[in-house]
Amino acid sequence: MSTTIEFYFDFGSPMAYLAHKRFDYLREKYDVNIEYRPMLLGGVHKATKNQPPAAIPVKGMYLLKHDVPRFVKRYQVPFKMNPHFPVNTLPLMRGCFAAEKLGVAEAYNNVMFDALWNQGLNMADPEVIKQVLLDNDLPADELLAATQDPAVKQQLIDATEAAVKRNCFGAPTMFVEGEMFFGQDRLDFVEEILQQG
Repeated sequence: MSTTIEFYFDFGSPMAYLAHKRFDYLREKYDVNIEYRPMLLGGVHKATKNQPPAAIPVKGMYLLKHDVPRFVKRYQVPFKMNPHFPVNTLPLMRGCFAAEKLGVAEAYNNVMFDALWNQGLNMADPEVIKQVLLDNDLPADELLAATQDPAVKQQLIDATEAAVKRNCFGAPTMFVEGEMFFGQDRLDFVEEILQQG
């Protein structure tokens, strides 16, 4: 029987990118299903009175200069520090719901994560977003138009509030069999559950 990992994420988190990439390894090795649950990280931080690591200079520097490179090496995944970080991901996260409706959610998630953390693009720029979508054969006009749809905007608000109700305070946050794991560096514990079947 397949085990489900609920993955609460925001594209703007390099740690969420690392978890997203690590899921490829977990899928190859175990019978696992990843459910992507978009949330707006800024909204989660505000609601929980949390701060992003970059807001604490010493912590941010450690994370980006030491922690991220260590996991990039361990996971053997491509990574490029985004020179535009931190990036306003509001339109990208709204796009998750539009992509789901259009049946292209998996491709959309892959493209957005890679654009930010493999290519280092300025994904706060609408023209860059559009070009990335076009370059990857995704329905750019439909996706971008949908990010302005009040119903899609509300979906992101509701999803963010739902994440906070589940005690999410940052990204990535994962739930496996009802147990919460914060941070991609907790994937070793997630794998222990998968090993037990």
